[in-house]
Order: sequence, then structure tokens, then C-alpha cells
Amino acid sequence: MDYKPRLRKKYEEEILPSLQKQLGFKSVMRVPKITKICLNQGLGAATADKKLIDSGIHEMSMIAGQKAVATKSRKDISNFKLRRGNPIGVRVTLRGDRMYEFLDRLVSVAIPRVRDFRGINDKGFDGRGNYSMGVTEQIIFPEVDIDKISKINGMDITFVTTAQNDTECLYLLKEFGLPFKNQKK
Repeated sequence: MDYKPRLRKKYEEEILPSLQKQLGFKSVMRVPKITKICLNQGLGAATADKKLIDSGIHEMSMIAGQKAVATKSRKDISNFKLRRGNPIGVRVTLRGDRMYEFLDRLVSVAIPRVRDFRGINDKGFDGRGNYSMGVTEQIIFPEVDIDKISKINGMDITFVTTAQNDTECLYLLKEFGLPFKNQKK
């Protein structure tokens, strides 16, 4: 079977020609694309309660559709009661079909479930064509069972693209359907 995610088809058939025309590129290879999506969840309270890491790994694995990995501290910080090698967070990197599936669920299901949503902040660009955004609650994803979570945690979502600058990345993410706030010019 030849399965392609909905957003991958949309990128190849609609977004690619549209961006090539909008940005004035001669070659199709110059048009920006998303290479990976990184999900990160910092669990600082896990220094006291080790079960938070296990529940964080389970929730992130459910959200991403692939196994999450615990991140470990690199330094000893006595004020935070932190030792080198202690697990303090969870992360997942998505590429290929899983990346497009996650992006589809994020745009069409998760973001509309955010309370008092007025658009994604457009200040998360890093100057090199990548975009990072924060989600305050992991319960906006339908895969997470609200009754089984022990604590509401936020997460960071980073879109790594081949765009050369922030405007190219903004055009790309808008074409994928991310609802940015109306920009004041």
C-alpha cells in the first residue's frame, strides 16, 4: 500500500507550487520544507517525584505516536537539589510521516481545543528559519486521558525547517494552517 499523510500530499500538490510563486524561487528545491518537529517537556518537579518522568514518557509517547526519551541533567545545581544524570524532562523528535500526522492533529484538533485562543504568537522565530511555540496544557491533545493524568504540564514544540529566514518560515507554516495572530504592520 502506498499511504501518504494528508498534509504531505497537500504540501506536494498545493503548498510547494504556491510558495514557489509567492517567494519567487526558480527552483523547486529552494522552496522551504519542514524537516523535523521536536517536542520537549521539562519536568523540574521530577527531582522530588520520580513517577512524573514515567507518566511524562507515557503521555508524550501517546501524543507523538512514538517512544519518548527522558532527558537528563548535565550539571549539578545545589539550589535546585539537582544532580548530574538525574532525569528532568522528556523529549521526542518526529520526522517523515509521523511528523506530518502530528502536525495534522496539532492544527485540526489540538489547537482548536485551547481555551481563549486568539492565535499563535509570531515571536517564536529564531532568525534562521525555525519556529518554537509553547503549549500550556498537554490535555489539549485527544490522546491524553484527562482522568489518568497526575499533573498538568506544558510542552515546547519546535518546527525545524529548511527556510533561510523567518519570513520564509512564516509563509510555510501559514500554508500548513497554523493560525498566527494578525500581524500589525
